[in-house]
Amino acid sequence: MPPHKRSFRALACAASALALTMTAGAASASAAPADAKTGKAGKAGKAVTGGWNNWSCKPSAAHPNPVVLLHGTWANQADTWFALAPELAAKGYCVYSLDYGKLPYMPGFNGQGPLVKSAGEVSAFVDKVLKSTGTKKVDIVGHSQGGGPLPRYYLNFMNGAAKVDKLIGLAPDNHGSTASGLGTLARKVPGVSKALSLSVPGVEDQIVGSAFMKKLNSKPDTVPGVKYTVISTRYDEIATPYKSQQLSGKNVRNVVVQDLCKLDVSEHIALGMVDRVAFHEVKNALDPAHATPTTCASFFS
Repeated sequence: MPPHKRSFRALACAASALALTMTAGAASASAAPADAKTGKAGKAGKAVTGGWNNWSCKPSAAHPNPVVLLHGTWANQADTWFALAPELAAKGYCVYSLDYGKLPYMPGFNGQGPLVKSAGEVSAFVDKVLKSTGTKKVDIVGHSQGGGPLPRYYLNFMNGAAKVDKLIGLAPDNHGSTASGLGTLARKVPGVSKALSLSVPGVEDQIVGSAFMKKLNSKPDTVPGVKYTVISTRYDEIATPYKSQQLSGKNVRNVVVQDLCKLDVSEHIALGMVDRVAFHEVKNALDPAHATPTTCASFFS
């Protein structure tokens, strides 16, 4: 596909993703936050609509680690986790999420602050979760930035490895992104990188070749003691090329959803928000002792 067509496709997908995010947020705004405050799993039909960020939750023997959810760039916790968070809470996990990387002139579209600063926010939040639950380690599940460079920086440079048991990334841009060529183009146009670093530094940090990415990937992909799962889609148009999401090292499982279900057509945003094949792999990674095969039937499980 010619570069200009790939770029157009990326922009079109981004617009569709934004529409999906806004629609999902409007649908879940009234139910999920209220239920999350009570810690009770509400229902709309058969769909669980709340139950996370319950600070009185105490982990069970079956699920001893609290789960921390990290959204991606241009996103927020309510819109990203409206499906997965209440499902995990209903299964007995203590589930927590936060909004990080806020910029005052883009309310609701978070994850755009400098990644080093955002990693500090994640560090403080993990400490809060550990103190509240009385546990020693959390499991992190993140989408895009929140599943790759952000938690990996926390693990590698902020002593986070001692506090994390599992890191599960949904479409994580672990080694920087070309954004279907748009990121590469930004590197070639004078002044663009400077403008990005001043206006949306979290975006600049994630482009291939950024100072942040060079520092992050100056160390091995993984740290000892942490179990890693990377869940990707071949149709990713943002964290590209999709194979750059994969990690090397011990205790790593790299998964491509189309290898589990050829009918899965999710792209970058859908993989993190609504893809039940991906969600099944998340649940397997959180509880490997009770893992079950992931197939196209997982869409209906």
